[in-house]
Amino acid sequence: MIFQAPQAHYFWHRARDCSIHLRFAFFALALFLTSCAAPPDIEHHIVVSVREQKLVLLEKGKLIATYPVSTSKFGLGDRPGSYGTPLGELEIADKIGEGAPAGTVFKNRRRTGEIVGVNAPGRDPIVTRIIWLRGREVQNANAFRRDIYIHGTPEERNIGQPVSYGCIRMRSTDIINLYSIVGRGAQVSIVDLPLVAVVPVLSSASQMAETNHSTSVIR
Repeated sequence: MIFQAPQAHYFWHRARDCSIHLRFAFFALALFLTSCAAPPDIEHHIVVSVREQKLVLLEKGKLIATYPVSTSKFGLGDRPGSYGTPLGELEIADKIGEGAPAGTVFKNRRRTGEIVGVNAPGRDPIVTRIIWLRGREVQNANAFRRDIYIHGTPEERNIGQPVSYGCIRMRSTDIINLYSIVGRGAQVSIVDLPLVAVVPVLSSASQMAETNHSTSVIR
């Protein structure tokens, strides 16, 4: 027993030192991850007009793109189970699908491995990219839990008409372009008004001309 006490004391100090080193390592890792996190996108603003079935993208207040979209065929709302498109101020909570080929099918925000062509008969999955929205107001507080997205659809023939189940649908080429520009935290406004009523820059009729291709940008 005479020789065991010093040995136990040694191992106690070693364990304590290891614990301190581990806590420091975890703290350093957390600090590193925090420093690597991208700052919120405060330069871009997406505005969706349910009335016009159009989406415009602003960069520092300047119009850079206009796209046709499809909102809910069940009208407006944020009640769970309503399948309505919520109105008001929201933000981009997450982006999913980086690098996926156009037509890539997603289920529960995960790739299934299937790729669906444009206007494939009888197919209506979420495809290509997902921009997940989070509400900033009481009137759209359920948006994130309801999985309200801006996403690609194979049913491109119906873009420009309200046919979705609450989300905002876009053509695959358009959602790829939008996804590549905006970041997490970017403001998203969904309104039931003409775009010109909420986006002053659209008072110029020439700027309101819709782009012919998803990659076309109004400068």
